[in-house]
Amino acid sequence: MTPPPASPVPSALSSAATSQASHDRRDGDRQLTRAVEDLHLAAPVASDVLPASSPSKPPKASMANRLSRMFSQTGKSSPKEQKELEPPKEQVSDSGSDSAKGSANGAGRQSRPNSKPNSKPPSRQTSTKGDGERKPGLFGQKEGALVHKRFELYQDGTHAHFLKSARRQEKLSNLLRDMLGGGKKKDEYVDDQQLSLMQTWVDQLKTERDKLAADKKGGPNATASLVDKYGKCQEIVGRGAFGIVRISHKVDPKDSKMEQLYAVKEFRRRPQETAKKYQKRLTSEFCISSSLRHPNVIHTLDLLQDSKGDYCEVMEYCAGGDLYTLVLAAGKLEVSEADCYFKQLMRGVEYMHEMGVAHRDLKPENLLLTTHGALKITDFGNGECFRMAWEKEAHMTAGLCGSAPYIAPEEYVDREFDPRAVDVWATGVIYMAMRTGRHLWRVARKEEDEFYRRYLEGRRDEDGYAPIETLHRVRKPRDSRIHHGSLTDKPQARCRNVIYSILDPNPSRRITASQVLKSEWVREIKLCKAGEEGF
Repeated sequence: MTPPPASPVPSALSSAATSQASHDRRDGDRQLTRAVEDLHLAAPVASDVLPASSPSKPPKASMANRLSRMFSQTGKSSPKEQKELEPPKEQVSDSGSDSAKGSANGAGRQSRPNSKPNSKPPSRQTSTKGDGERKPGLFGQKEGALVHKRFELYQDGTHAHFLKSARRQEKLSNLLRDMLGGGKKKDEYVDDQQLSLMQTWVDQLKTERDKLAADKKGGPNATASLVDKYGKCQEIVGRGAFGIVRISHKVDPKDSKMEQLYAVKEFRRRPQETAKKYQKRLTSEFCISSSLRHPNVIHTLDLLQDSKGDYCEVMEYCAGGDLYTLVLAAGKLEVSEADCYFKQLMRGVEYMHEMGVAHRDLKPENLLLTTHGALKITDFGNGECFRMAWEKEAHMTAGLCGSAPYIAPEEYVDREFDPRAVDVWATGVIYMAMRTGRHLWRVARKEEDEFYRRYLEGRRDEDGYAPIETLHRVRKPRDSRIHHGSLTDKPQARCRNVIYSILDPNPSRRITASQVLKSEWVREIKLCKAGEEGF
């Protein structure tokens, strides 16, 4: 007997200003087509889907199909996929669209698959995948490969993160980068794609492709002091306009069978930048980052010059990749998962501000993760000291810097502003990106961005701004003695109120990082042990 078709899952990249997508299969195909066209791929058509009654073995999914399943959740699953995606019965329901996405970002220990798959169609479940679930593979995995959980929420309210190594993230980056060379003309974007995190990734990869020059002879491995202290640099785990990040491997002096891993960030000199300015910029960043010691701030160890004359910064290695890659692969994060990362972020920001340092470029790409789920703020290239140790009052700052979707509105209009308020604004945009899988706007200027203009109008409207108003909380277990609505509504309102206060366009009214942490909503967020201790 053919099982009933899976319920369609809302897209994580859908615009809050547009109406909900119809569950009609043709609408789903059209949305999939748009998503795939932006990746320069041929979109799958309805005839490519295997009929439910076909007894023959289904053909291997095309690259377009595999990527469209990952980045868009609107289409209906085939009956076979539906069975493979079913979560175990005992899991507690949570946010709606994550059940089909979490597997793209999970890595845990392999265990034996369940012998009896569930016969019911999948309900609205979390992405806490069971150890024995199977799913058609991505990135060359065989169909039916074991899929492991990325995040798990336990009955006592605690949770754990199971993130995969960043080397797998690099495969995703390389895959997308290769596709960008296809030369297929890109259609005009609709609202959804303009605000999607996927589009930011595509733009970033294009910039990297244009800016990254071929490696010159020499480099960190030709520098004796670096190799002696931190080992030999090997695989690349990150790229950007700044340069590249490699992992250095050093044999553990206490155990020759083990090795110590470090992240080595090789800085490229900017165009028309003199050697003196280059040295001043790098030493300034190192002085800031190396003076900070906190579980949620990256530990910077050393600054060395390689044989090419380029500076290399040595840091602790975070094998879980960055938050941007995590959100992009997952579609959007679970409520408790996003809350945990948000509280870790606020802890790090509060500490920096107490130390008189503002980051000024907070974004998911600059938030690194360990495989256990500890979040660490990195990249202090735009950081500045707004208060010296002997001073009591903060200095105002000036100048525009950072990434457009995360830049606070006062940076565009005020001659001077408080850099602490700028950092807090960015944390609110980051939280919404984790919860919705998209940017709120392209730029926080009402005369240039209709989405930001809608946000300002929503703040004045009694119905509020839809993406923030629809933030929902973790659903209580069925055996809870508390009736529905008594506790679930209060945290929801508290969450909304804090986000509205963080994203207040008036910086003088915007709450501080300390006030965020003292809010009732954030105080009730349970941190994982890794996030609290930074391992």
